[in-house]
Amino acid sequence: QVQLVESGGGLVQPGDSLRLSCATSGRILSSSAMAWFRQAPGKEREFVAASDWNALSTLYSDSVKGRFTISKIFTKVYLEMHSLKPEDTAVYYCAASSGGGATRDPSQYIYWGQGTQVTVSS
Repeated sequence: QVQLVESGGGLVQPGDSLRLSCATSGRILSSSAMAWFRQAPGKEREFVAASDWNALSTLYSDSVKGRFTISKIFTKVYLEMHSLKPEDTAVYYCAASSGGGATRDPSQYIYWGQGTQVTVSS
């Protein structure tokens, strides 16, 4: 059985940094692309960042580019978040793709974690 478990969320102040981690188990292959999505209250889930299977290619949403960094080591994925803003407040989800290429399309990700809450507030 495939499992993705996120950790590292919490309450931080604007301008702070946070590192999210996603551990996988089961049949997640090291050749899978992985990504982070987020969902704020009352909003749809949105793409944040993705890494292809060998971490040579990454994608970012415009809202986080330059502040967030995704990294992937085999079947673990991390999201380094800096200069956090109140609008970054959301539940962050880790996802694993059926293929190896990074994509913003959530329909390409077949495994999802339960999410970790990130709250940015003063």
